[in-house]
Amino acid sequence: MHDSVRTANLLGATALAVTDLVLADVARAAGVGTSAAAALVVLSATPGISVTEVGRRIGLSQPAAARMVTTLEAADLAHRRAGSGREVSVQLTPAGERAASELLAARGRPLTELLSALGPAQQAALADLLTPLLARLYSQVGNSELLCRLCDRASCTSGATCPIGQAERERDG
Repeated sequence: MHDSVRTANLLGATALAVTDLVLADVARAAGVGTSAAAALVVLSATPGISVTEVGRRIGLSQPAAARMVTTLEAADLAHRRAGSGREVSVQLTPAGERAASELLAARGRPLTELLSALGPAQQAALADLLTPLLARLYSQVGNSELLCRLCDRASCTSGATCPIGQAERERDG
């Protein structure tokens, strides 16, 4: 008989350990906190969005996002540009682009290492299992940008469909 409580506990322990590994490597690689690291990834994927939009995509209020962008500017990782009206857009500097690239690589290393414990068939099976879990998470969170704030988007969409993007299209379709 299947014990769903045990499976949930195993999933919880795995999720927490993976999160700890990934966030430690990401923060170390970027030299900034996890919110600022997420902002670097978001800005590398969508340059020129507003400070408010950066905050929305990484789960920060507008004032907190403005403070975080100030921190990125002080580290010469980003700069603000005047937009239309009162809107201010944010762009990465060349150093910010490098930092975003380095932190995505740092994020991937512990995940790739962990997956090496599985054979190719097991990795494919895990991908098949993660797809409906991510769709369920999207239905609960309702914000694909927030869920994917530290995602290596190119790796998720090259030759495959992003399960979170698909869940969003199905909701909006």
